[in-house]
Amino acid sequence: MVFLLYLYLMKEREIRAVFDEETITVYQAYRKEIALPAVKAQTFVSPFKIERMTWIKPSFLWMMYRSGWAKKVGQEHILAIKIKREGFEWALKNACLSTFKEHIYKTHENWKEKLNNTPVRIQWDPEKDLLLNKLQYKSIQIGLKEEAVKKFVNDWIVEIKDITDFSKDIHHLILNDELEKAKDKLPKEEIYPLPDNIKMIINAD
Repeated sequence: MVFLLYLYLMKEREIRAVFDEETITVYQAYRKEIALPAVKAQTFVSPFKIERMTWIKPSFLWMMYRSGWAKKVGQEHILAIKIKREGFEWALKNACLSTFKEHIYKTHENWKEKLNNTPVRIQWDPEKDLLLNKLQYKSIQIGLKEEAVKKFVNDWIVEIKDITDFSKDIHHLILNDELEKAKDKLPKEEIYPLPDNIKMIINAD
């Protein structure tokens, strides 16, 4: 049993998320001028700019790290966005890593061409613990541009919730050294099942 747990922990790049049969939850953080209209419309509307790349993250704690628990300027509202799994997997299938990997692209030129001609970028960054320290395994970030942003906004979104207060409640528990209570409140993220062809595209284990 200990050996199997060790093997699990050694998997560096896996997607961990809240998901069901139809949807997966990703997170974004915005200022109120973008976040509140998005919640009301249940999709992104002006002043959100569909022409710009937008990054979605399945890891709640990575979002907390990125937004400083909703305290960074322009990231005061945390959105939990349920999107269709078919859309999420379309994004992964049509992605390119943001850094060159020889075993995937063979040459730097191949990678550069793919990077310029695909609508999705993938980054793997160290996952965070409750105190936002680095963990040994990584969390995925998915950058959407052009066609992918349009699909995200118009086709994939099922539900948008403002979870800013929820996020701040967890942070308050941490600040008061109530770590077990904070841990119990975290979204229950599990390993997202990926077919081998998608794993190869995004360099997942």
